[in-house]
Amino acid sequence: MNVSNESPLMELVRPDIRGFAGYSSARRAGVTGSIWLNANESAWRNPADAGLGANRYPDPQPAALRQRLATLYGVRPEEVLVGRGSDEAIDLLVRALCRPGQDAVVVAPPVFGMYAVSARLQGAPLVEVPLRDGAGGFECDLDAMASAAVNSGAKLVFVCSPANPTGQAVPPAELLALARRLAGRALVVVDEAYGEYSDQPSIAGEIANQPNLAVLRTLSKAHALAAARIGCLLADPALVAVLRNCQAPYPLPSPCVQLALAGLSEPALAATRERVQAVRAERERLRVALAEAPGVRRVYPSQGNYLLARFDDAGAAFARLLEAGVVVRDMRASPQLGDALRISIGRPEENDAVLAALQAGRAAA
Repeated sequence: MNVSNESPLMELVRPDIRGFAGYSSARRAGVTGSIWLNANESAWRNPADAGLGANRYPDPQPAALRQRLATLYGVRPEEVLVGRGSDEAIDLLVRALCRPGQDAVVVAPPVFGMYAVSARLQGAPLVEVPLRDGAGGFECDLDAMASAAVNSGAKLVFVCSPANPTGQAVPPAELLALARRLAGRALVVVDEAYGEYSDQPSIAGEIANQPNLAVLRTLSKAHALAAARIGCLLADPALVAVLRNCQAPYPLPSPCVQLALAGLSEPALAATRERVQAVRAERERLRVALAEAPGVRRVYPSQGNYLLARFDDAGAAFARLLEAGVVVRDMRASPQLGDALRISIGRPEENDAVLAALQAGRAAA
């Protein structure tokens, strides 16, 4: 795809990257044939290869997978960049848009840590606009984020919705207003990793009309394919083309692609929808029960597959759970969460084990 360097969106890309062609791998050459001798691969399969064709390099951006993901998320295939989870897309965005020491990244902590990690690795200034903890839960101050982006000259604004670990979701209309306010100034990236569990619809359908809007999705959560490490960025085709040139040559192992395609078949999607409803029901059951558990001060509402809870003694609660064989996420090192744990929603019996361990603390006391 030819990328115009004159579009407003391309003005956000680092000047030295706009015309960057990247590495031209053997599978990007655009040629076909029956005898492949252009990639220095082995012509023989490994004895352990059970028909996977693992002796050949994979397609960097498999057309069938891009089409399946485009259909799933309601966008065009050319608006899809597939990669190793959402993490790779986050890293690519920061590297392609932010000049070290100049172009900032805006985040709203406490939030998923990879936005900050990628910014620091790139040497991009990190601007933090803390979430507001109110009576109804945590809230993202989008006005403050917009002002911070303008004042700092930020190129990227990350909004996690539903937010990890705090659980709140931002209405699409508010996200769209943020993108419009920052048009020509910054790319607004909405991380919808937990979107399947949310009451709020995806904003991906607005990308075609709002080029400075992008969306992150993953197969690691609701689709139960965490080990396959497949996620995607939904974005303007011009930006997708730029990021493809910045991506490593062969990001997607063929076995993972085959698993993803099978996992996105209609029968698999039907099972996923059933699991999502089960998780939502268990989330509410656990939320109500946790609020009555000893030592729990507050349980936050959540639109994800997890609950954030504050404890009188989070360290002691973490230890009790661990003694019972239950591993939850200790959030005490995160800003504003010095007394909190995040609990993923498991199977009913696993959630019961959480409640039993916390109740055991009352008996011991």
